[in-house]
Amino acid sequence: MNQLFAADALLPTGWARNVLIAWDGAGRIAQVTPGATAPAGVPTAAGPVIPGMPNLHSHAFQRAFAGLTEYRGQAEDSFWSWRNLMYRFAARITPESLEAIATWLYVEMLEAGYTSVCEFHYVHHDQGGTPYADDATLSLALLRAAQRAGIGITLLPVLYQTSGFGAKPPRADQARFIRSTDNMLSLLERLAPTAQAQKAVLGLAPHSLRAVPPDSLAAAVQGLTALNAQAPIHIHIAEQTQEVDDCVAWSGQRPVQWLLEHAPVDERWCLVHATHMTPQEYQDAARSGAVAGICPTTEANLGDGIFAMPLWLQHGGRWGVGSDSHACVNAAEELLVLEYGQRLSLRQRNVLATAAQPEVATAMTLQAVQGGAQAAGRAIGGLAVGQQADLVALDAQHVALCDLPAPSMLSAHVFGSHRTSAIDSVWVAGQQRITGGRHTLHDAAAHAFVAARSATIAPD
Repeated sequence: MNQLFAADALLPTGWARNVLIAWDGAGRIAQVTPGATAPAGVPTAAGPVIPGMPNLHSHAFQRAFAGLTEYRGQAEDSFWSWRNLMYRFAARITPESLEAIATWLYVEMLEAGYTSVCEFHYVHHDQGGTPYADDATLSLALLRAAQRAGIGITLLPVLYQTSGFGAKPPRADQARFIRSTDNMLSLLERLAPTAQAQKAVLGLAPHSLRAVPPDSLAAAVQGLTALNAQAPIHIHIAEQTQEVDDCVAWSGQRPVQWLLEHAPVDERWCLVHATHMTPQEYQDAARSGAVAGICPTTEANLGDGIFAMPLWLQHGGRWGVGSDSHACVNAAEELLVLEYGQRLSLRQRNVLATAAQPEVATAMTLQAVQGGAQAAGRAIGGLAVGQQADLVALDAQHVALCDLPAPSMLSAHVFGSHRTSAIDSVWVAGQQRITGGRHTLHDAAAHAFVAARSATIAPD
């Protein structure tokens, strides 16, 4: 049994003092004891211990062009003009560069307080769109990257078949993404032994309603359920107003409305973005049990819009955060931007605090961990018996945190410490991955990332 003593720890019920956390050899929490005395020889955390944050939406390769699209390419740039630039970058990714980029990204995530990632993976084939000799080549590169960095992973291979509503043929620059439904299910079967050995979770990501026709969506969900009835299902939906308009023109219904009426949406599903919904859609989607996958820094970067979180919570909606395109890789900053977006929209402060948790950072952390765990399909829902020992210890001596009570330390971590990290240590499944704020692979992974990025953006 491994143990850690924390003067303060954020449990699912709130803050507790003098907490002894113990976990077994499989990295599963076996004991959480508040009011304990630190046993001799047991390490003491450097500051408050909070649960590791699940990152519920990631496109790993996009980390390598973060910051490279911040110029005006046409009279009015949008998500759609950004997507064209992203496709040009995706066309140049190789298995080697993807693994290097993902390894560094996952190191960054761990250093930033994420302990698990849901990888929404849609670059499947070679640069001409031909399957690799091993059809799982790029998926396996991501699994290796996660294993090397030591982050938990839910791998979500993406089903992508069409370029628009009404089964429009795919564009030439989407050739690397395209799979048939049967081929996707075969890929999941091929990946299962590797994922099981790595304690990874496999799920499925129908890319969007515009990219997966209704018959394929139904067959894919049915096929996945036959393989694993608990496997998570993630889908981009209602991210852009044009997407909503196009869906209405195609079906007479808005995207979330259509999905709820035509697919078995329940607790297995993560509705990524879901930015543009009517009040009725907010109510119906929340009551389905699905998780809303909010990606605040990416949604801000792409000009998507602002999710109406108070309306979602009014109906008992569950949510988590993702770093998506990785314009930012910082769990605390996603929470900050989420709260600030609500403040700007509503002209109020501390919007996401609750009656039970008036400290907004505490309330948001607990909710995001629970929702992220559900979306990941993994037992990573906080500091509780039976959950995985995914822990983050803050640095109580960091200038932004020093001499504050624990709830205020977390507030300072989320809202006031971003010039320098206030994270001291991170454990994933009981294995310490970050010490003194750094990963052992930090330098090597960073150098490999820079080389991969340079090769990918170099002119022909």
